[in-house]
Amino acid sequence: MTCASSGKGDRTGLAEQLCRKEEAVEVCVFLFLIVPSMALSLFAVRRGQLAFPLAATAIMLRDLALVCLILFFLWRNGEARERIGWTLGHVWKEIGVGVVLFPPFFAGVAGVEFALRQVGLTAPATPLPSFLTAQDMPQVLLALALVIVVAISEETIFRGYLLLRFGATMRSMGAAVISSSLVFSIGHGYEGTVGLATVGVMGVVLALVYLWRKSLVAPMVLHFLQDFIGIVLVPVLGLK
Repeated sequence: MTCASSGKGDRTGLAEQLCRKEEAVEVCVFLFLIVPSMALSLFAVRRGQLAFPLAATAIMLRDLALVCLILFFLWRNGEARERIGWTLGHVWKEIGVGVVLFPPFFAGVAGVEFALRQVGLTAPATPLPSFLTAQDMPQVLLALALVIVVAISEETIFRGYLLLRFGATMRSMGAAVISSSLVFSIGHGYEGTVGLATVGVMGVVLALVYLWRKSLVAPMVLHFLQDFIGIVLVPVLGLK
């Protein structure tokens, strides 16, 4: 019996308590999704600009809220977390797989980006906005936290959850991989068409690794290392 299917007269005792618990969790997750971004937007207006700490905090809160929403969906549907790749079996082995796969993954991404530039796809005409770049050591530490949260959250969202749901609705895992990768690439429009296409290809590869390993650990490691180089290592080495 669920809150949606129960009539008012049927809500007694334990059933009513469960219904209230589901509704309370639902409201908490919803508020977590919208309230932090609304509050952070107020700080951005007061400061007159979007600084890296504010942008990084907003991204982390948004991604964590989306993961909470996915976990709520699973809980409410009675689905195990393993359905979205949250498996802890052989975790060190899976981390090792991610580390071993990263050099060819990184080289392949660089090769795809180079090839796309050669065929005429556009890259941004200006450098990345300052709010996407850490400026000092405290911000570098924040950037490290950011890439950890983003790697875990985005793999859960785009590979774990979307592949599960797209696969079920489209009845084709190939179509699910392409669709989830397209959605994944949308958030990188600031990188130009080169960035959009490259991130789309990355999404396909990450999805294939996930389907191969039946775990999100290796894709999370690949995602983390890729972002770590661009968001943390490059600013620290002064290569931006």
